[in-house]
Amino acid sequence: MAHVCIHWFRKGLRLHDNPALMAALKDCKELYPVFILDPYLHHAQVGINRQRFLIGALKDLDCSLRKLNSRLFVLRGKPEDVFPKLFNRWNVTKLTYEYDTEPYSLRRDEKVASLAKEHGVDVIYKISHTLYNIERIIEENNGKPPLTYKRLQAIVQNLGPPKKPIPAPTLENMRDVKTPGSQKYEDKYRIPTLEELRLDSQFLGEELFPGGEQEALRRLDKHMKRTGWVCSFEKPQTSPNSLSPSTTVLSPYITFGCLSVRTFWWRLTEVYRGRKHSDPPVSLHGQLLWREFFYTCSVGIPNFNKMNENPVCTKVDWDTNQKYLAAWREARTGFPFIDAIMTQLRQEGWIHHLARHAVACFLTRGDLWISWEEGQKVFEDLLLDGDWALNAGNWQWLSASAFFHQYFRVYSPIAFGKKTDKNGDYIKKYLPLLKKFPPEYIYEPWKAPRSVQQAAGCIVGKDYPHPIVQHEQVSKKNIQRMKEAYAKRSSDNNESPIKKQGITEIYISAGLLPPPP
Repeated sequence: MAHVCIHWFRKGLRLHDNPALMAALKDCKELYPVFILDPYLHHAQVGINRQRFLIGALKDLDCSLRKLNSRLFVLRGKPEDVFPKLFNRWNVTKLTYEYDTEPYSLRRDEKVASLAKEHGVDVIYKISHTLYNIERIIEENNGKPPLTYKRLQAIVQNLGPPKKPIPAPTLENMRDVKTPGSQKYEDKYRIPTLEELRLDSQFLGEELFPGGEQEALRRLDKHMKRTGWVCSFEKPQTSPNSLSPSTTVLSPYITFGCLSVRTFWWRLTEVYRGRKHSDPPVSLHGQLLWREFFYTCSVGIPNFNKMNENPVCTKVDWDTNQKYLAAWREARTGFPFIDAIMTQLRQEGWIHHLARHAVACFLTRGDLWISWEEGQKVFEDLLLDGDWALNAGNWQWLSASAFFHQYFRVYSPIAFGKKTDKNGDYIKKYLPLLKKFPPEYIYEPWKAPRSVQQAAGCIVGKDYPHPIVQHEQVSKKNIQRMKEAYAKRSSDNNESPIKKQGITEIYISAGLLPPPP
């Protein structure tokens, strides 16, 4: 039987290594590649950089499909409302999509699969957003998610290397497949502009990371040519405040699925072959396994993005302080290093992973004592690579709520940035107001004599805020509060979380522990 098929793009915005798309083309006479702007995922709070990246990725995908005599159909609405209409309108007999492990996605897909069944539509999904089948990793660990990186490494070693990526479809694959089109379709299902999504693009900065599969593959090629850099890459040795990124910045492309994680893995394998190279957890392969680690935790741990009802998360009596939260989010803390990072995040949609460490520690256990769930929301909206599982996992880690338990190691909002940028060039770039401060005051402008502030054209308290907290005092107090939260957890569980996790040694070897206070 020749099918009329919808391939539903969600993540996985690419043609290469897309097994669900290839499954759509099997015994297919008509293909409708569809993307749905779901109000749950594409709402007004999502940062404009992230929306721009998505629109770029959709345009690129549409362009690639048109080269195969097809096109992308973009619709708006809840998928469970949209699909029944499409099933009837196009006489659909098959629906394909890439498997997604996020709780919202699983609920959504269950509803859509049930509607498909009612309409006599076959449903096929394939795993290609992760290196492995996450359920299989959990199965291999006696039905529980591995809570240490070392354990995950042992399991995937037993499973063998990830599947090899498959090539993109060609005109030959599309020979007997047509995508119906007319001028009416052109207008009805076109990709919206930012303005049509009610986003004001006039204040957008330069697009440093354009969305799309072609851009992703171009960047991958460029990095893979730097064989020495790839082989010696160690994440903790990269700089959080370099003026141009010191890492690959392929993460947004993997998050949106413009780049297949398996393609990245196997390209790295080719570069490593026959050469001396760094190893996980600090190598580039190691970074992809960290992603797999947090994905596995997010599937196997209930309520993974919340403190309450989350079995691995320490319960902490975080403060509710809207004033502090707004100052952090809007880069008004009075600590230039923190404010520069938050400014870069809002302007560009990307910050280095150690910069994320610094601002996350500052918001939570380090200084402001605000719940990691609040920081998680801000990152989810502003980061181009905001990923549900990684975001939740990293915020729990950095707030010392789960996975990492050396809560007495706190990032200094002053000393940490100085290690890699003594002159404060990064601060000058993102907070030009402070650019005339001499290096000895750029991290602590409030310490500059009045005459220096006047010469710099920036008076602290008038042009730039005073620090909202005294770091030395609050960090000591917060260490004490964290100690109490741990003591309570130990008495509740009758077991120390540090011992229970048994993972400190892997974090030290990964270089992922912050320096002692």
